[in-house]
Amino acid sequence: MNLRSGRLKGKMTADASSFTSSIEFDRRIFNADIKCNIAHTTMLKEQRIIEAADADKIIKTLNELESEGIGVLKLDLSVEDIHMALEIYVTERIGEVAGFMHTGKSRNDQVATDLRLILKEEIEEIEEDILNFIENIIEMASQHTETIMVGYTHLQHAQPTTFAHHLLAYANEIRRDFERIADAKKRVDMCPLGAAAMTGTGFPIDRDRTAQLLGFSRVMENSMDAVSSRDFMAETVFALAMLSSNLSKISEEMIIWSTYEFRLIEISDKYSSTSSIMPQKKNPDVAEISRSKTAVLYGELMTILSILKALPHSYNRDLQEVTPHLWNAIDTAHSMLNIMNDMLSSVSFNAERGIELAMANFSTATELADLMVRENNLPFRIAHQIVGRTVNEAISNGIRPEDIDSKFLDKIAMDINGTPLNISEELVENALNPYEIIKARDVKGGPSPKAVTESILSLKEFVKSSRR
Repeated sequence: MNLRSGRLKGKMTADASSFTSSIEFDRRIFNADIKCNIAHTTMLKEQRIIEAADADKIIKTLNELESEGIGVLKLDLSVEDIHMALEIYVTERIGEVAGFMHTGKSRNDQVATDLRLILKEEIEEIEEDILNFIENIIEMASQHTETIMVGYTHLQHAQPTTFAHHLLAYANEIRRDFERIADAKKRVDMCPLGAAAMTGTGFPIDRDRTAQLLGFSRVMENSMDAVSSRDFMAETVFALAMLSSNLSKISEEMIIWSTYEFRLIEISDKYSSTSSIMPQKKNPDVAEISRSKTAVLYGELMTILSILKALPHSYNRDLQEVTPHLWNAIDTAHSMLNIMNDMLSSVSFNAERGIELAMANFSTATELADLMVRENNLPFRIAHQIVGRTVNEAISNGIRPEDIDSKFLDKIAMDINGTPLNISEELVENALNPYEIIKARDVKGGPSPKAVTESILSLKEFVKSSRR
């Protein structure tokens, strides 16, 4: 069987066949192509477009092929794509009657359908793994609601928080990644089958029936759009690129926090390496490779957008070149997600170092300013100025944050505002105590144990409802 024998004379050159063949990355849509042909043939039979006996032969042979697996197909460069390889298989077993399964459809709508079927499955696997990741973060956070650390802005000490609060920042970022990819799936979950080459068909097919048989939620309403659209691929890869960006941020912090200078965490040896020459080294290789993989996702997204940007309607062979970039993005993001989940779960937090850093560099200063606003009714900018001068004076005189007292504050306040504060020593002490500061930040989304527990319950409900 040769598609070229009607319109074209002779064969493609070997180089041309190799250059245009999609057979290598078509392997991924093997099962989808069988399902697509079975659904279409079933509909043709139900609509009495082809004889029931012929349809039954085709469906029986396709089921046998699915059982035997892709290994029985002829997959070489003489075969343009998986669709032709499959047709050759069925024809060799039941004869020319196999050709009836292509009544009213084209490779254009068939490949578009196959891609959407497989991508939907891939997305659902990634969704489940994202939910598993969130669950693991929740479990870790539950154990560290009172584990104090310092939070950072500009990578400088900012305010006291807890390891649980920081972990939940990861969980909420990843939650949005789940929502993005779940939303993208809505645009994937549309059935192009029946659009044929670009204008549909004169046969009385039932497109709603094939969509139902294949598990799609709706039919694509314009036949030109159905065969030429690959925006669903670009949207999915964007969602994965955003996921990889968030995973890369986690990797970056794991790398920094595991250094001797920070000493906040220890990454398991299972996700580390050593040096070929420096025996003392423990390198966070998995986190570093994960961080770099983000560039692969960005690159695949830019490649897909560049291919799609100026294609005229309707189908163009350029679209074939999008597919391998989609699969590479899927595989890269999926492996990155799973290895990061495993690595983060292996991390142990150095609680002593956490409190040491929280106490070390005036991260409690904001609470001191808030105290002045509450107790003395000072405008925040005046309080900010007093505390800023207090920090300068303390650093210049080698005074530790915990050694600042009410008299020290009064001296600074007199210089700036002409009035002493007269705040009690107990209130000053509490304002400089990281745990008291955290406990007071009880607002929704804050770091207090109560607020964190509420966030954990909210995330648990999100995971539960997403699975349901």
